[in-house]
Amino acid sequence: MNQIAQLSEGEIEERFHITGPRVVALTLAGYARDAVQFSVQFGDEMFVTTLLAVLAERRLLVFECSGAASLNQRLLQAGQCTLSGRPDGVQVHFSGAPVSELRHEGRPAFAVPLPGFIVRLQRRDSFRIATPRANPLRFIGRTPEGAAVELPAFDISVTGIGLLAAAPPEQLLPGMVLERCRFRLPDDAQDVQVSARVQHITEKEVRNGVHQWRVGLHFLNPPASVENRLQRYIARLERERHELG
Repeated sequence: MNQIAQLSEGEIEERFHITGPRVVALTLAGYARDAVQFSVQFGDEMFVTTLLAVLAERRLLVFECSGAASLNQRLLQAGQCTLSGRPDGVQVHFSGAPVSELRHEGRPAFAVPLPGFIVRLQRRDSFRIATPRANPLRFIGRTPEGAAVELPAFDISVTGIGLLAAAPPEQLLPGMVLERCRFRLPDDAQDVQVSARVQHITEKEVRNGVHQWRVGLHFLNPPASVENRLQRYIARLERERHELG
């Protein structure tokens, strides 16, 4: 049985948190030193930034502005954001609020207070689990050309989802990015909304010459709230299957 199946929701959160003011500051300072790129997400908008510095005496994290003045202004108006990145291939994210402007080394930049914790999801924790077949999750999205995509899921992880197609999904191609996709987790009041990239399309013979096509999607920088919802759902599936077993 996977270790996460044995954890409560509080333990799941604790398991993935980097905490402590000094450790958080040192971790972010390392990302800034290595010029790690992060996505800045607020509302339905996003831009890519680079962490510039940790101002330890002021308890601030400094990062680059976007290249669009109007986008920068909307971030200031929003007042809060989520920063997500993959230093060394490991998914990390944290929240920042309030967002302020300052000048760093003579150039305009943004700053947020150092977060209380950083969520760090190791590769080994991003395991994939089969989803229920009787009442499958329904994934809905559109291709860049506007073609509709609606397929059932057969497995899921924090970083992606696997879909099943009974006929060749000719509207999809590996590498294609699907924006504003959605699916509903059981007992959730709101859809999970993500962007995703098609990783692979694999044909498989399942029985008596019947073929299926499996579509692997990778979520693109999902916000912390989405990852937390997915982690809880996966842990619940694991617990339920352990109890049935």
